[in-house]
Amino acid sequence: MIDVQNVTKSYGAFEAVKDVSFSVEQGEILGFLGPNGAGKTTMMKMITCYMPPTGGTITVDGMDVLTESMGVRKKIGYLPESTPLYEEMGVRDYLNFIADVRRVQGADRTRAMDRVISVTGLSKVIHKDIHELSKGYRQRVGFAQAIIHDPEILVLDEPTTGLDPNQIIEIRNLIRELGESKTVIFSTHIMQEVQATSDRVLIIDQGKIAAQGTAEELKASIAGQMHLDMVLRNADKSKFIEVVNGIEHIHLEDIKLQKNGDIETALKIDAGTDLREQLFDLAVSNQWKILESSPSSFTLEDVFRKLTN
Repeated sequence: MIDVQNVTKSYGAFEAVKDVSFSVEQGEILGFLGPNGAGKTTMMKMITCYMPPTGGTITVDGMDVLTESMGVRKKIGYLPESTPLYEEMGVRDYLNFIADVRRVQGADRTRAMDRVISVTGLSKVIHKDIHELSKGYRQRVGFAQAIIHDPEILVLDEPTTGLDPNQIIEIRNLIRELGESKTVIFSTHIMQEVQATSDRVLIIDQGKIAAQGTAEELKASIAGQMHLDMVLRNADKSKFIEVVNGIEHIHLEDIKLQKNGDIETALKIDAGTDLREQLFDLAVSNQWKILESSPSSFTLEDVFRKLTN
């Protein structure tokens, strides 16, 4: 449905996107994950024809974004990071205006208005002015304008930014619901969003693709290591650091001194090496008391930090 090949975007000497290639299949929800300034928004603006690529090609349902941009725009519903709302307008007036822009007329408009109001849950505020709405309802209006022409593809840029936890869950559910019938790309830098919503994840960093695959595939890619969280009593922090740093295959990730003097530490152990028994013996010989010792599974956040640090 969407094919991106060797795409670059330059602003003078600065390359915001560097030789990026990926594809999105019909009916797929792709989570576009990356830190702020990684190139997510730039990539989405090129896919939606808001700006041209400097190099490479982007096609949407076989149409090139440069030579067939009007056809591409008809296929896509776009929710930018800054929701494009006219605050002095009423919600219904605004959606009618967007329907005019999208050339949705007559009986088709009536059906479209009923559909988007129902899908986005706007019935309670449809007669209000936009400036009266909460952030969550404004985001719903943004979703409504993006789908009023019933596009096959949705491109959503940071759709949950600034929302409270309840509103985030509502928007997640809405994305999943829309993804049942549409191809969806949504960008975020929040790991939970991607894990809860997407079929596949693409991580971009400094304008380049760092990794792509399902969340489980990405977690498996760093499963060659084990995390071990421990809490120790009667342990001298400096000596503990010195001893642990002298053990092969162990990497000290984090260490904190709790208020009661206990040491809370996170260790990373190389693949194929189980050093828990050795650590137990080390604690006994130094008269350290192990209060907790638990291996922890890898998360998408671990993958993200590894690839983007």
